[in-house]
Amino acid sequence: MDAMKKYLTIALLMTAALATGLRAEDAPAQPKVAPGEVGIDEHLGAAIPLDLVLKDEDGKPVKLGDLIDKPTILTLNFFRCTGICTPLLNGVTEVVNRGQITPGQDYQIVTVSFDDRDTPEIAAGKRTNYLKQITRPFTPTAWHFLTGDAATTKALCDAVGFKFKREGDQFIHPGAIIFLSPQGKVTRYMYGVTYLPADVQMAVLEAQKGETRPTVNKWLQFCFSYDPEGRRYVFSATRLGATAVILLAACFLGYLILKAPKKGTSGKKESA
Repeated sequence: MDAMKKYLTIALLMTAALATGLRAEDAPAQPKVAPGEVGIDEHLGAAIPLDLVLKDEDGKPVKLGDLIDKPTILTLNFFRCTGICTPLLNGVTEVVNRGQITPGQDYQIVTVSFDDRDTPEIAAGKRTNYLKQITRPFTPTAWHFLTGDAATTKALCDAVGFKFKREGDQFIHPGAIIFLSPQGKVTRYMYGVTYLPADVQMAVLEAQKGETRPTVNKWLQFCFSYDPEGRRYVFSATRLGATAVILLAACFLGYLILKAPKKGTSGKKESA
């Protein structure tokens, strides 16, 4: 029994230590922000400023009013992002490949960097990489990667309620795609980094009609931490691994408890 107590103590200490380590590991990935400072305030029905001028992948000026002439999926990212930007754009690529509607004809995608350090050359490289992942017939002009100065991109972010904050060399920002009507009206938000083709098709049809729909699902995958105060999402790759280890430790503890000899059984063996 002394050995059993020793094993139980070790298992409990392991579980407590791992739980503490999980909290410590997650903490650096979630810098503190003031409530409402980072996240999305939905501006359904609002019109984006169509007179804003950005730069296309060739460095040529392009006015949003000239570009947005059909239902548009707007993504706001920065091209050196080490967090959710890449999974988000991968999710857009996947839904393009799986969807029934035709990009370039039924809708288009516009990705705008809110980092004024991103250049048209960087945007062109990003665009090339993502176009290579599209496996269906796709008109290259159906997906634009745009850059601009800080004031211009901030004006666009403000118009759709997208709030971000610079944190050192990176940014804290939410993950979502935003649907715009051909007139530049915000019609719907979809959160996260994966999207169902049927949902996207419905959102595109709504955008074509200029119909707004409230957001139903704001949930993000488990490996993305949600801060209810800042309404932001931060990638936490260590959470899954640490949680798995804690579960294993808990199972080991349960196994030791179940294998512990019963008093009645021990007494019978001794009397025999």
